[in-house]
Amino acid sequence: MELKLTNPIVFFDLETTGINIAKDKIVEISVLKVMPNGKEEQKPIRVNPEMHIPEQASAIHGIYDDDVKDCPTFKEIAKDLARYIEGCDLGGYNSNRFDIPLLAEEFLRVDVDFDMRKRKFVDVQTIFHKMEQRTLSAAYRFYCNKNLEDAHTAAADTTATYEVLKAQLDRYNDTLENDIAFLSKFSTQNNTADFAGFIIYNEEGVEVFNFGKNKGVPVVKVLKEQPGYFAWMLNGEFPLYTKKILTEIRLRTAGLVK
Repeated sequence: MELKLTNPIVFFDLETTGINIAKDKIVEISVLKVMPNGKEEQKPIRVNPEMHIPEQASAIHGIYDDDVKDCPTFKEIAKDLARYIEGCDLGGYNSNRFDIPLLAEEFLRVDVDFDMRKRKFVDVQTIFHKMEQRTLSAAYRFYCNKNLEDAHTAAADTTATYEVLKAQLDRYNDTLENDIAFLSKFSTQNNTADFAGFIIYNEEGVEVFNFGKNKGVPVVKVLKEQPGYFAWMLNGEFPLYTKKILTEIRLRTAGLVK
């Protein structure tokens, strides 16, 4: 089954220096752009993270310092990348919890304010886990009857992710709708405000903290009753995007942002 698209969708996968969204960097990004007419474009981009790639990370994706020392930095590719994915919805495997938050973080680090909230996100892993509870390699074998060669290389993973989603639409045609808005909603586990999940929306649509002593408490209430909490988060090791959302809430409640 082919995807029914209103907007182009970009499936992407990141290989990184680690899994800390606030600190780690991208070393490779592969994007597979699928147009509403079915045309596909794929491009892998190696990135110099301007930091040492830990050996444990290299052991997974096979990318070492020497492999990227002459590659462009994220700052050098950020504007072109933002233009390339502008107007596109985004898809990936575990992308809502990792790839999208880290990509948003990288954009903010180089002052490219790419608004992630204007697009829909389809997380193929969430669909898979809701239906079968497996890994990407198992998903590829289960849905596509193929072995995933070169797992943990960005190009192989993005292509497999795209193929798995199409196969999921065939297999679960009585449950899944071939519609990006439906798939985005279905593959969202928490209604997060900041991608990383430190701030989420409760059932009433109110932003609440999702961690620590204030878990479940409205952000506005905490900022009002615990004025030092805002400074603590801004100075702490939280993702830049989390800090951006927190600041927007603070300014909005102060009447400075509509």
